[in-house]
Amino acid sequence: MNAPTLSTQFGLVPKKPTGTVRAGLDPWPLWATVDRRRAWAELADAATTPNPFFEDWYLLPSYQAFDPHGTGSIFSLYIGAELVGLLPLTQPHRYGRWPLPHFATWLHPNAFLGAPLVRAGCEALFWEALLEWADTNGSARALFLHLPAMPLENPLTQALFDVARHEHRKAALVMRQQRALLHSPLLPDLYLERALTGKKRKELRRQHARLAEQGELAFARHDDSAGLGEWTEAFLDLESRGWKGAGGSALASDPATAALFRQALAGAAAAGKLERLALTLDGRPIAMLANFLTPPGSFSFKTAFDENYARFSPGVLLQRENLALLSRPEITWCDSCATPDHPMIDSLWTERRPIGRISVAIGGKLRRATFASLLALELRRNPTGLAR
Repeated sequence: MNAPTLSTQFGLVPKKPTGTVRAGLDPWPLWATVDRRRAWAELADAATTPNPFFEDWYLLPSYQAFDPHGTGSIFSLYIGAELVGLLPLTQPHRYGRWPLPHFATWLHPNAFLGAPLVRAGCEALFWEALLEWADTNGSARALFLHLPAMPLENPLTQALFDVARHEHRKAALVMRQQRALLHSPLLPDLYLERALTGKKRKELRRQHARLAEQGELAFARHDDSAGLGEWTEAFLDLESRGWKGAGGSALASDPATAALFRQALAGAAAAGKLERLALTLDGRPIAMLANFLTPPGSFSFKTAFDENYARFSPGVLLQRENLALLSRPEITWCDSCATPDHPMIDSLWTERRPIGRISVAIGGKLRRATFASLLALELRRNPTGLAR
């Protein structure tokens, strides 16, 4: 099929697409070549919705850590020789506790966004191609398409619902939640003044002063690879000595997650997309933070603090320094990647990013009728879901 015949009704296709539109699914190891990674990186920089967790320097180490046998696959869309869309896909046999086979975005607990990488202007074309592929290849293997951790209220997701409506295909938001977002035209000091009460700001100043009495207190920010290996190991050690380590959920608790963290930070730094912050006391880190920079957005990936100094709130003091993101001209927002209602970051960052799970009908009449029945049951139990 040729690009001009698709999606023109939505006004989202590039003005002059050239070449044939090709969609397909390939095992993820095939994406580790130099040429594919170069095209992948170019797509990430041109994507309508940035998602560092699906960039090559994060997704490939994720697969290496959690799918070492190479069974996972990546859906891609090309216009001619240009890669314009990419999404890791899997085929779960269960949906929650129910034996319902379906297609789904492949995620893991340390991937905090499920938005596909889609070149700006190709949103509708991408969804059309993905749904057409799912219609053709689903057969008895998949009853529907499930898209977890999708950003809501943005052009990429709106294009999905527009395409579904145009194709008379049922699509529904089956779960919605909000997490903290930093997004403001205010400078850091003014933002902090608006976000926190005078009493709380005074308490932070007091905690900073008391912490400084414990030794030489210093703050460091890096956006290069200098000392990255030592910084990474210090972070893993700091996190493992806290409640996450005690509960077995620290990155260092599992060799796979530790390897992912090391490789992802190295890859992000090599791509110029890593910012590291640290609060040190007598040269020892007591709070650390890693941000992924994906203009115009950014993502607060991982943070840790020394619980021996919890009474001084070192993590909050570090987040106060992190407000400098508001001064970066290329960054307009930062996704906290935090759980909803997070007690610390929700009190400091006042904006919210809506995130949801979306299910979409695929296949012929029988599969779509089955999906409609299943969807009605799910929405009846989940009042936050919204059928479209």
